[in-house]
Amino acid sequence: MSIEIKQHEPGKDLKDFMRVPFEVYAGDPAWVAPLNIQIKERLTPEKNPFFHHAEVALFTAWKGGKLSGRISAQVDHDHLRIHGDDAGFFGFFDTLEDQEVATALVNRAASWLADRGMSLMRGPCSLSINDEAGILIEGFDEPAVIMSAHHRAYQGVLAEGAGLRKVKDCYSWWYDIAAPTPPAQQAWDMIAALPEVRFRTVDRKKLETDAYDILDVYNDAFQHNWGFVPATKAEAERMAEDLRALATDLCFFVEIGGRPVAICIALLNLDEVIRDFNGKLNPMNVAKLWWRLKVRGPKSFRCILLGIRQELRREERYRPLAMAISAELIRRSLEMGYEWADLGWTLEDNHPVNTIIRKVGGRIYKRYRLYEKETGDSARPGPEVGSPRTRT
Repeated sequence: MSIEIKQHEPGKDLKDFMRVPFEVYAGDPAWVAPLNIQIKERLTPEKNPFFHHAEVALFTAWKGGKLSGRISAQVDHDHLRIHGDDAGFFGFFDTLEDQEVATALVNRAASWLADRGMSLMRGPCSLSINDEAGILIEGFDEPAVIMSAHHRAYQGVLAEGAGLRKVKDCYSWWYDIAAPTPPAQQAWDMIAALPEVRFRTVDRKKLETDAYDILDVYNDAFQHNWGFVPATKAEAERMAEDLRALATDLCFFVEIGGRPVAICIALLNLDEVIRDFNGKLNPMNVAKLWWRLKVRGPKSFRCILLGIRQELRREERYRPLAMAISAELIRRSLEMGYEWADLGWTLEDNHPVNTIIRKVGGRIYKRYRLYEKETGDSARPGPEVGSPRTRT
């Protein structure tokens, strides 16, 4: 049966691209449709500062005239400037269980990247590694969590069948909210006793200012992480807008002498409260959203960032700081009545961080895989809109 690959312009021609997951995940009880307005803004250059330093292409696959899958391709010029590895990226990789469709999409994305001088394609990152990253390979029946990818069990198999190979696994950790473990409590006691140290809640009334401090700490703390690309000021401003609705007292700084030296950013688990919205934010759903967030409140959250400036990691006085931050997060979440948390993701080879999470009682409950592939001469473009169909 013939396969047609259509290209869509970011910000304008999005309807079919955004419709794909509703076809792929129909009937999947673990999938929660993201809010269409959020996805549309992420894919619109005027709304997403990622486009300030990146080129993006969007593709859908049609088999026998039926919408069957999608993929994006990205060239991130900030990544190339920092890493110099000629790596482009792909994302939004969702397909029906069809190897021909998956292979056609991967090859089309690879061809687009090769045309722009990229020798590797890596992903999925939708659109950047700071958004949803990886294909879910374990934990298909676990609850959906904000800003985390979901896939059917076959998606990783299809990725490998299309020539993609593992480059890195990432873990998401389940934590049942309970009193801090003795090591965590001891670390908190040691740090809290230091007169120069203060835990300060992010001020939602001054998010524009606090966002720049978060950016500064984040870019310092994660600069040596695999695949890291520093966030820009424009991205910090966009983050401030996002935090305004979902930030809580679980977002805080550690300050030493009034200077922010560490951050913890945890967000309300939006997916818990929009399960029945089907991606739509109509007036009725707006009212439901307000009540569920502000009155009833979700029972879960996701900790998306926990970082410490590099300079402090070499000082014996502050060695317990990471564990103490974890204990502070647990203490606050207990007071606020949360029941469980997603801590992640973390890289599989980030042993210091993974050890700390295990010590506070976390367990791996989801595993994501990032892949890569040489773009190569074998990746040939599929037909564009209006071109004759070809068989794959």
